[in-house]
Amino acid sequence: MDLTNKVAIVTGSGRGIGKTIALKLAGAGATIVINDIGDPSSAEGVAQEIKALKRDSLVVMGDVSSTEDMNKMVESAVTKFGKVDILVNNAGITRDHLLIRMSDDDWDKVIAVNLRSVFVCTRAVLKHMTRQRSGRIISMASVVGIAGNAGQANYAASKAGVIGFTKSIAKEVASRGITVNAIAPGFIDTQMTQHLDEKWKEELLKRIPAGVLGTPQDVAEAVAFLASDEAKYITGHVLNVDGGMGGI
Repeated sequence: MDLTNKVAIVTGSGRGIGKTIALKLAGAGATIVINDIGDPSSAEGVAQEIKALKRDSLVVMGDVSSTEDMNKMVESAVTKFGKVDILVNNAGITRDHLLIRMSDDDWDKVIAVNLRSVFVCTRAVLKHMTRQRSGRIISMASVVGIAGNAGQANYAASKAGVIGFTKSIAKEVASRGITVNAIAPGFIDTQMTQHLDEKWKEELLKRIPAGVLGTPQDVAEAVAFLASDEAKYITGHVLNVDGGMGGI
C-alpha cells in the first residue's frame, strides 16, 4: 500500500490507536496532520517519530467537536501541504455508567467527541475533496455500536451514529471519487484494557473466537488499506476488526 504524496489528517493522534494509525500511514509514505487536545507534548513526540521516518507532519491542536477549530485545522493543512487526501476520524472518549446514573454531561460529551466530531471534520474536508474529485474518509465505529453494551448507552449511540453517518455520506459523494468507510474495532489491547483485572480479561477473551485481544496495529493496518488505491471500490462499508466477534 503506497500512500506517497498523500496528505492525511488523523484526529486524536497524539497517543493510543490514533498515534499508531498516524505512524502506519507515514510509514506508507503519507504526510500527516496530527491532531490532539490539551498538552501538545504528546503530539510533538509523534511528529518527531514521523520525522524519523523521513516524512513531513503538522501538529494542529484543537477540539474535534468545535467547528471553528476543525475548519482551522483543515485550512492549515491545505495552506501548508496544498490538499487533504485522507481523513481518519479517530478521536473518541468513554464515560461509562448505567443509564439511571448517567448525567447529561456524560451523554453530551461522548456524543460531541465521538459523533459530532465526525460530522464537523468530514464537512470541513469535503469541500476540498470534492474539488479535487478524490478522497478517503475513514471513521472509527465500534462493535459496541452494532451490538450495544450495558453501561455504555452513550458510547453505543455515538458509534451507531457513526455507522449511519458513514453509509449516508458514502452515497452522497461516491460520484466525486470519494470513499467513506468505517472500522468497528472489537476489544483492543490499549491502556484502558490493560487496567482491567485478570478475571474480567478472561471473560472478555471468551467472547472473542480468536482468543486474543486485538492490537492498535491491527486497526492501523485496516485504516491503511481503506486509505489506499487498493480499496478504491469499497465505500459505505463497516469493517469489523474484532477477532471474529461479529458484533455479538
